Amino acid sequence: MDQIDEYSSKLDPGLQELCRKLRREIDSRLANGRSKLYHGAPVWFIDDIPIVGYSKKKGAIALLFWSGQSFREGGLKPVGNFKAAEISFGDGGEIDEDKLARWLSESQETIWDYKNLIKNKGKLEMR
Repeated sequence: MDQIDEYSSKLDPGLQELCRKLRREIDSRLANGRSKLYHGAPVWFIDDIPIVGYSKKKGAIALLFWSGQSFREGGLKPVGNFKAAEISFGDGGEIDEDKLARWLSESQETIWDYKNLIKNKGKLEMR
């Protein structure tokens, strides 16, 4: 069992299945992505830049796209002071698989360079 499976195994059964579904979709559509636990939650990276991840929040799973505010595909809620946006799901049936596919596609094209945020003195630049 890897770290991401271990993370999911600690959740309620319904949320476990939701996480498995999200992981399958992310893994299949982010072929050049690398996943690991980051700040305690599953996150996928491209060139060491965080792209997408999910975490448990109030009985749901929040799916976060680090560059989501810049996506053409709507449906994500802005998060924080940079370019991140998220959507929450209570179960796998709430996932619009077509939208998820479009978000995952955009996440590989629209990448804000969080990796060099400190080096760039807090200025976020497009990769």
